[in-house]
Amino acid sequence: MGTATDYVLEELRLFRASLALSQEDFGKGIGYSGSHVSSVETGGRAPTKEFMKAVDGHHDTGGRFLRMLDRLGRLDAEPAWLREWIEFEREATTLRWFEVAYVPGLLQTERYARATLAGGRFAPDDVDRIVASRLERQAILRRERPPQLICVIDETVLRRPVLDQPGLMIEQCEHLARLTAEEHIQVHIVPTDAGMYLGLAGQFIIAEMPDGERVAHADNQLTAQIVDTPTDVATLARTWEIVRNEALPRRQSIELIEEVAKSWT
Repeated sequence: MGTATDYVLEELRLFRASLALSQEDFGKGIGYSGSHVSSVETGGRAPTKEFMKAVDGHHDTGGRFLRMLDRLGRLDAEPAWLREWIEFEREATTLRWFEVAYVPGLLQTERYARATLAGGRFAPDDVDRIVASRLERQAILRRERPPQLICVIDETVLRRPVLDQPGLMIEQCEHLARLTAEEHIQVHIVPTDAGMYLGLAGQFIIAEMPDGERVAHADNQLTAQIVDTPTDVATLARTWEIVRNEALPRRQSIELIEEVAKSWT
């Protein structure tokens, strides 16, 4: 982590020390484990808004640490939420990713990634930056020890046309089919005949960290949220199990992806 982040973490450590609390006792007060507190203080995992809110709320700091985190985000090129999530993504041993609208970012082609940003919301320079960042993040799948990536995707994602982009969807579907041949990548498709199911409420990702703890990511049209409170992560984990049970097995999913790819020719 950078110097600015180190400063924030040092202030957090000094604050805990001023209260004469162990990491375990400090964690109990804010709803986190002692190992979680230790990991944050040593830079093993990024401090999140939820974590800092818990510190501020329990110890009545007047929002001190949340302001620090907000200021830290302004010093980075990426939005604070994305910077936080990328750090979790890089450290995760397993990523469970559900998508109802798009192919997961780690599995997108460059053309597809650009298409997801179309519509005038972003300036051309911002599109270039976001696409470059998204493609760079995919490098974790090519590491010597990559995370296990398990994706559940709604079938409508594969069948949604991208207007004025001939060949884009066949390219993306074929790319997806190739990636699913990798041992550390699983893609499961929820078929359209599954009807209404819980996952239609929105996208989310659950990252399992080396210490066994979990953190999640969810977003919408206006904002993205890092979720690391145990109860909220457990709720998303239950949703994941329900959604996963609606999806096809791996082999059948690959066959469906290949079938949809041919339909785009």
